[in-house]
Amino acid sequence: MAKARRLKATEIQSPTVSELIRAGAARFDEAGLAFGHGTDNAVDEAAALVFHVLQLDHDRAHEVYGQRPEPHRAAQVFEIFRQRIEQRIPAAYLMKRMWFAGMEFEVDERVIVPRSPFAELILSEFMPWVDPTGLHRILELGTGSGCIAIACAKLLGDVHVDAVDVSAEALAVARANVLKHGVDDRVTLYEGDLYEPIERRRYDVIVANPPYVSEQEMAGLPAEYQHEPEVALRAGPDGLDIVRRILAGAAAHLESHGVLFVEVGNSDERLQKAVPELPFIWLEFESGGGGVFMLTRRDLDRHLGTLRQLG
Repeated sequence: MAKARRLKATEIQSPTVSELIRAGAARFDEAGLAFGHGTDNAVDEAAALVFHVLQLDHDRAHEVYGQRPEPHRAAQVFEIFRQRIEQRIPAAYLMKRMWFAGMEFEVDERVIVPRSPFAELILSEFMPWVDPTGLHRILELGTGSGCIAIACAKLLGDVHVDAVDVSAEALAVARANVLKHGVDDRVTLYEGDLYEPIERRRYDVIVANPPYVSEQEMAGLPAEYQHEPEVALRAGPDGLDIVRRILAGAAAHLESHGVLFVEVGNSDERLQKAVPELPFIWLEFESGGGGVFMLTRRDLDRHLGTLRQLG
């Protein structure tokens, strides 16, 4: 693993914002960093950190690229570059924030970094799979930072969202984000294991971005992913332990017209092979990402025998 050298003050020769971004990207590439926590390349990662440290507006990017920050501010940028390289901390944790569905969320190492294609699904109001006018109650399983639940409450009209997580630490972050976005009257947080805290309630939509990383995949994850809570990633030998339980209990918590959406990432092929009887619809996203399936309550009812075996 390449190790970044410390930069001397004499090497910081009044660079522009654009030059800082290029310098950071070059160092990130040289160090062989892994991306995937909100950005997928060295340039975007460096830009996020530069704009964060210098408190610049992304909407005015072209106006600030030529600015020359004061030397002590440039030194702060190089220091955060050093942390990113030497400690392999994802940029989102260094910034203590990440964006999802056009909104800013507080994040730290108690929750995984928001990066789900669910953002596109929410922005489209779950259409064409759901009639937004009939959308009143949503359940999110494994809410983490609360970004999916909060985005639903903010963007889908008069809906109420129940959001569940097994981690009290994650729920503390979610609670801060609920208050930050002013949706505490429409998002209710529950600590517990999947459906256990919500008893017999039923919903129009259930969404879940659960742990889905297999044991083999866990062993091969880049160092950046080691900063995320293991409980939000690890999901048994084949990565499907939690997904099976979500499937087994979904029908009992969906209205007759209800729909289940679950992200399983790279475990999609394993899930399809493990439960070939289920008529998964795999969604496609214009802005990238995948591994999200949809099943209706009707689909689930037709395969109750299979689902009982999963539970």
